Amino acid sequence: MTQPIRIAVQIQPQHADYAQIRAAVAEAEDAGVDIVFNWDHFFPLNGERDGKHFECWTMLGAWAEATSRVEIGALVTCNSYRNPELLADMARTVDHISGGRLILGIGAGWFQRDYDEYGYDFATAGARLADLAQALPRIRERWSRLNPPPTRDIPVLIGGGGERKTLRYAAEHATIWHGFGDLETFTRKCGILDRHCADIGRDPGEIVRSVGVNAPPQDVADRLVAAGAGLFTIGVSGPGYDLGLVKEWIAWRDARR
Repeated sequence: MTQPIRIAVQIQPQHADYAQIRAAVAEAEDAGVDIVFNWDHFFPLNGERDGKHFECWTMLGAWAEATSRVEIGALVTCNSYRNPELLADMARTVDHISGGRLILGIGAGWFQRDYDEYGYDFATAGARLADLAQALPRIRERWSRLNPPPTRDIPVLIGGGGERKTLRYAAEHATIWHGFGDLETFTRKCGILDRHCADIGRDPGEIVRSVGVNAPPQDVADRLVAAGAGLFTIGVSGPGYDLGLVKEWIAWRDARR
């Protein structure tokens, strides 16, 4: 099925006071973004190693109240940090608080410092992926048992580029797949995702292809759209949260309509 082009911003919850984060979310919604993401880490991923940083899901609950139009979610939740049933209940609750605007972004996890300092078992990449494979059906099963249930079939975004496992999980469970890398890599992985969909009998057009961008749309947009991208995400970091590039992508999206 044909999907509309959408623009997202990842408000990275680092190097800023919460008031600055809240103001950036409000500016993004006013500017016309479709989705506002944060991320699920406990420490900054760049810049000052021990700089200011805030927790993901507490923040999403606040964003659910502070916004009225945009979808919200994590890009992405680390599966290792929360029991799948608990995560399902948290997502259902934020879904209700937001009036049905939550996207559950999830991945296997990779940032070892988070694991070490918060007491999680980093184990191996294979073990983390196996845990994700077990968690995804458990989350959906828990949604079916909660009272009240979610307000809608909560979209599941799976982030990651592993060709044998992660893309298979995306074919099985995802509403949105978020990939990483350059155009060539993104194109190749879209093809692999299509083949996984064919293997299980799923229409690959049901899965929105999402990609992070850090260049103006005139430089990269047409080729990414041709490769299958339908959701474009621009990351911005504190303390300044410059949305200039985000607004360029919004203008490009609007000009296509």
